Amino acid sequence: MTASAPPTDRADGRDGAGGPAGRPSRPLVIIGAIAACAAAGSGLVFITLLVLAGWIAAPHAGVGLPGVLRTAADLWLVGHHVGFALHGTGRIGLLPLGLVLLPGALLWTAGRWVVRRGQVTRLADVGYAALALAVPYGLVAGALALAGQSALAAPSLLQAVLSGFLIALVAGGLGGARALAPWRRLIELLPPRARAVFVGTVGTLSVLTGAGAILAGASLATHMADFRSVDVALAPGLVGGGLLLLAQLAYIPNAIVWSICYTLGPGFAFGTGTVVAPTGSALGPLPMLPMLAALPSGAHSSATGWVSLLMLSVPYLAGAFGGLLTARAAPIPAVELAPLWGFACGVATGCALGVLAAFAGGPLGSGRLTAVGPSGWQAGVVCVLEVGVAAAVTTGLVNWVRIRRLVAAGADLPVPAPAAVMGDDADDGLGASHHIYVDPWGDEDAADARPDPPGPSSLP
Repeated sequence: MTASAPPTDRADGRDGAGGPAGRPSRPLVIIGAIAACAAAGSGLVFITLLVLAGWIAAPHAGVGLPGVLRTAADLWLVGHHVGFALHGTGRIGLLPLGLVLLPGALLWTAGRWVVRRGQVTRLADVGYAALALAVPYGLVAGALALAGQSALAAPSLLQAVLSGFLIALVAGGLGGARALAPWRRLIELLPPRARAVFVGTVGTLSVLTGAGAILAGASLATHMADFRSVDVALAPGLVGGGLLLLAQLAYIPNAIVWSICYTLGPGFAFGTGTVVAPTGSALGPLPMLPMLAALPSGAHSSATGWVSLLMLSVPYLAGAFGGLLTARAAPIPAVELAPLWGFACGVATGCALGVLAAFAGGPLGSGRLTAVGPSGWQAGVVCVLEVGVAAAVTTGLVNWVRIRRLVAAGADLPVPAPAAVMGDDADDGLGASHHIYVDPWGDEDAADARPDPPGPSSLP
């Protein structure tokens, strides 16, 4: 679908894309396909250069250039969170979330380019632009999954197509929407209650993310001696050390999600029969990866009482902060309904965290490490309960105090402003439509105002 374009200021009657004014130079499907190939090619070139650097620095007997290209294709798929099966080892599903940032940034830029080059001017048409980008990108991911098949590794074809499509749809859609309007303007398009829940959810996730990052960093700092000993034992060399550092940086988002699940209470596992939680930890042998030194040392260990209490209080504090933002974003005149919207903030937070927890873990082969990471459904349910209750109580209290003060001051109760509208008849460039309200009793008033029909006294 091609959206209408704004008028051009060029004297020759042609737009910035090189086509006639009022329409793009190419169909939106072609523009999306070009952007998809450019985004996929850029990411693949970058990863190929890294693989070539490792191939040159490390011994590569029996591995030729086709093997390097196949490995680069597999790593490109790993960046899209596509699992694969290793011959004789099993399925590998514990993939770094940080690598998703590379295709996400490229697809964000591609989505903006598609919207601008396709001359999309309505927010409703951004979805079509995102689809024009996501469909060919998913096909490219499927083609690379077929090209990456070898006797050693076999990427999942179905997962490659679905992951490529979804990442392109989300990242490209967000980039395209941002090309039309700033974030504040886009958020104002939401209904008042949905906008309040969205703001509260973002605030809650921000607090949880910050607390998880602090916890992961503090744990690694306290185990720095173990980190250095593992790094010395590996002796990766200069190039290998750089690649190992990049790999560990890519796993930082996983570590943050694991730390958040740790504060929730259920914790996470690193192997069957293991658990890492504030109440106690039981671990077995760990792989030789330096950043794993941040895990509790010893087969059975637990944090001190006050430290455990402090970490378990993080979800409640985050929920209270989210409830405060929810109440401030859209005050609710009905006091008894305010806690429900606060709990809705907890439900949205729990759903988001459950999805992140599910993608932050995965198997590492067919042996003892088939269960690594947090449980997605456990993290989601516990987060809904802890964050939802704290957000509901805080939203109810803050809203009640605010309404009480307004009533005591004799002021009118707050009424949330309606959501902004983006239509075709826009005065601000985004489409603030004009509404005409019809009075259903207008005809009756007009009838009452008419003069009485002439009677006998008016006859000549």
